[in-house]
Amino acid sequence: MLSGTVLRASGGIYEVETPEGVYSAVLRGRLKREERLGDRVVVGDRVEIAPDPAGAAWTIERVEERRSALVRRAPGKAPRPKVMVANVDRVVIVFAVAEPTPHLRMLDRFLVLAESSDLEAVIVANKVDLTGKEAARRLFAVYEEIGYRVLYTSVRTGEGIEDLREALCDGISTLAGPSGVGKSSLLNAVQPGLGRRVAAISEHVGKGRHTTVTAELVHLSCGGYVADTPGLRELGLWAIDPEELDLLFPEFRSYLGSCRYGNSCTHSHEPGCAVREAVEAGQLPASRFDSYLRLLAGDDEEVERG
Repeated sequence: MLSGTVLRASGGIYEVETPEGVYSAVLRGRLKREERLGDRVVVGDRVEIAPDPAGAAWTIERVEERRSALVRRAPGKAPRPKVMVANVDRVVIVFAVAEPTPHLRMLDRFLVLAESSDLEAVIVANKVDLTGKEAARRLFAVYEEIGYRVLYTSVRTGEGIEDLREALCDGISTLAGPSGVGKSSLLNAVQPGLGRRVAAISEHVGKGRHTTVTAELVHLSCGGYVADTPGLRELGLWAIDPEELDLLFPEFRSYLGSCRYGNSCTHSHEPGCAVREAVEAGQLPASRFDSYLRLLAGDDEEVERG
């Protein structure tokens, strides 16, 4: 058998990169019956494949345990998990500073998703040529103050592309964000010749059109891998414990031991809440606190709106 990494999946066919080359494989029948979070095999999974004695095809015989996974709630009425990508080291969250207008509550949900998966989060503020860097910094300053790394990029001018390339060339990253923010264009700029398909923003609704249809793991010449994921118009969170939600907002953590009701404080209405007092004093960002309260109240899905 050969060991490898799933680069892409479509219609039950998995392309697996091994030291001997890339092979197309199907999932062994018994594996289809195994219980597994989300899809049984996703991009980034480590698998073992073997040639099928009955023909020329290869089959996936074993799927290794995932060391990490980026999981969201699948769209639809029936609640179920959707594993976006497996075995990643960081989430690179791309939002445009304009065209389309950034919905920062959705960015907050991406950050909660990364924190809940114990993954490093890097924010990319793209298309800074449309507003200027100073205006872009004012828009995303709150995230820099919290401690997140924010890269300001422009494919048109080349600004920030080298910094992004450096961030992507170590380990496996997943590129995530709404539609139309320029993820595919950024990948083309990071690795010229890659030829990822791009599309213009709709002038009627000001939103992007999907160019990446399924997740795909791209091998960069500098050594890293990038999982390019489809743009999302909605982001539902999966299996977030309300009692631990405050821990997923890093800026809250230094205040959590100071509430009158200790760890049982929800920070929504209790007297003597250190978090609420810090928000009122301007020591914590009100916009982030609003995102926290929405999630605490059960608004665990943010839909991109005009």
